[in-house]
Amino acid sequence: MLFRQLFDPESCTYTYLLASRIGGEALIIDPVFERVDRYIQLLDELELRLLKVVDTHVHADHITGMGELRDRTKCVTIMGEESPVDVVSMRVKEGDVVDVEGVRLEVIYTPGHTVDSYSFRLPDRVFTGDTLLIRGTGRTDFQSGDARAQYDSLFGKLLRLPDETLVYPAHDYKGDTVSTIGEERAFNPRLQVSSVDEYVDIMDNLDLPNPTMMDVAVPANIRIGVGQGAKDSADWALTAEQVAGQFSRPDVILVDLREDAERRRDGQIPGSIHAPYARLDRFIKPGGLLREMAASTGKRLIYYCAFGERSAMAVEISRGAGLGDVCHLVGGIDAWVKIGGPIDK
Repeated sequence: MLFRQLFDPESCTYTYLLASRIGGEALIIDPVFERVDRYIQLLDELELRLLKVVDTHVHADHITGMGELRDRTKCVTIMGEESPVDVVSMRVKEGDVVDVEGVRLEVIYTPGHTVDSYSFRLPDRVFTGDTLLIRGTGRTDFQSGDARAQYDSLFGKLLRLPDETLVYPAHDYKGDTVSTIGEERAFNPRLQVSSVDEYVDIMDNLDLPNPTMMDVAVPANIRIGVGQGAKDSADWALTAEQVAGQFSRPDVILVDLREDAERRRDGQIPGSIHAPYARLDRFIKPGGLLREMAASTGKRLIYYCAFGERSAMAVEISRGAGLGDVCHLVGGIDAWVKIGGPIDK
């Protein structure tokens, strides 16, 4: 496996790049806006295609690079389902899997530092965000923090992983790069407690100043969704009500861009063709299914996904590839369900 731990000295943030091989698909965890050029350079050097980017939670000490990476690479953005962000491509929950070619991350919900804090586990390591730090834990005194919830996340989930599990946090302020679950259980001073009340007392009396970037970073990190064309009344952006009036017409092809797991969990709009966003280039290239169907029948393609981000990018990609009559469902299947649109499971 290709694994790179990258560091931002201003915010002391660790960003992680994972891929199974040179020339394959890649995933990035907790990117920093100011370091995006470096990530792009590394992706180019290793001939990697960035497929997904994950934030473990809404950060308060730096502006995320998630939106910039999405805009420059058309990758899928991922956060937990409790996240207060306006739009991401996918929202995950406990037990889900985030995967790219040869890499599968198990999703673990670990609230406490924030209500939307998640950890992501490979068989031999876990990316803990700000929940479990090296010889510390993430503060719980702002941004929906909850020391009791964090105690449960730590002692009920993370510390139950095998001792040899490597711990890779989102931050470190002392220069440490990696630890293990066994080390943290034995030597982390905040974990040497006998009860949840003792842990809460420690966390409630840290008396730390707010992060210097907090007033800027949190609002910026909540508003990261890609423009879907609705506000501009773009001809390629359809409301759920508009799609409901068209989806059963013979001159329309409805295209579901979501992954298999999303379709199994949430169902699909009846009559949809499945063309996963990660493989869209294969469907719209000369000879590809969608290109041939559109060319031979003259039908309109209407893309949809979970929340409208992937479908909006797919319209841009498809029109750039020469497909003309392509639209998308603003707000995705989430908006469709809210108007009572039919769903096949």
